[in-house]
Amino acid sequence: MNKELTKAEEQVMQAVWKVGQGFASDIVAAVESEVAYNTVLTVVRILEQKGFVGHETFNRANRYYPLITREEYMHHQLGRLTKSYFGSARALVSFLVDNKDVTLDDLEAITKELEK
Repeated sequence: MNKELTKAEEQVMQAVWKVGQGFASDIVAAVESEVAYNTVLTVVRILEQKGFVGHETFNRANRYYPLITREEYMHHQLGRLTKSYFGSARALVSFLVDNKDVTLDDLEAITKELEK
């Protein structure tokens, strides 16, 4: 996956992940902010073109579903962020520690997870 999502696309994609499988009205209801039905449908079509969403047709209604998991996208985004801004995971963690975004307790818990 090498395509990036715009803020609007990511917002709609979050709703698709939340719904799992659903019709346009389900996705519109799951979007965190008030967005017009037609706008959400337009963004869903763009997400389909980008390969993030697929659909099945029932009569004349489409049921949409994610083609990638939220975790896959998170992994991609974190990798891109790490590569673009930090160069390594170590530099990223060091930045988080320096800015007090990660505590010593957090690092100890992470270390225990890595030792498993």
